[in-house]
Amino acid sequence: MNFPLFKQMIKVNAKGTMNYAFGSAFYILLIIWLYPGIAKNTEALGDIVKSMPEGVNNAFGLNSGFASAEAFISGEYYGLILVLILSIVCVQMSTRLMASMVDRGSMAYLLSTPTTRAKVSATQALVLIMSLIVIVGVTTLAGFLGKVWFLGDAYPFNSARFLHLNLVAFMLFFAIGGLTFLVSCLANDEKKALGISGLIAFGFFTIDLVAKISDKLSWMKSLTLFTLYRPAEIVTGQAEWGRSALVLLAVGLVSFGLGIALFKRRDLPL
Repeated sequence: MNFPLFKQMIKVNAKGTMNYAFGSAFYILLIIWLYPGIAKNTEALGDIVKSMPEGVNNAFGLNSGFASAEAFISGEYYGLILVLILSIVCVQMSTRLMASMVDRGSMAYLLSTPTTRAKVSATQALVLIMSLIVIVGVTTLAGFLGKVWFLGDAYPFNSARFLHLNLVAFMLFFAIGGLTFLVSCLANDEKKALGISGLIAFGFFTIDLVAKISDKLSWMKSLTLFTLYRPAEIVTGQAEWGRSALVLLAVGLVSFGLGIALFKRRDLPL
């Protein structure tokens, strides 16, 4: 790793990362704040959910119900909002850290200094990973603070399952971040890298959504990493979250490693 580069890239990206982190924290605190009012009407809301098409309930994680705060959070926040936030971070930051620097010529300038391609790409990968850690970490902390501030002991909250949920969410975007970073390592054009990375991140999410809505298209779940991320099942204790986390970790490690190795060997534009 190139420590001066790491320090500089962290500084450059700190504002954006913290904006996403505090935005995520605000949303989860808002949802937890709303839960006590929701909990008083669980029966009525349950009837509404039952009246909705099963595919819609599956797609947006409504099947977990409203009996516990973490079940409500998993459907209202972890099933959509956090996914969108982290997808945007993976796509934008991976492109900015690699493909954008190649496209604008700053990568050639950087490599003219006493460093290696492997060190530069590994450092940029670590910057992306650290940003994901910060965002998920702040979100997790906000969730526990929300539990203390707004729920207390009056409402059930399974802290262990909430931690499992956040761990798998991080591993999912560690894997997706690895794939978008791999794309960025291979691209010379910033716009092309941004488009392909966006297609991967949001394409995976869209495929998973369609597969949940329609039983006839359920086979499409095997085409996306989101099949390993089931917030509603994690908070109800029905998911094998440990195995999912290990698979996603492996995908991320291979993707980041491949991106670094290929960037080391590829020809860069002059």
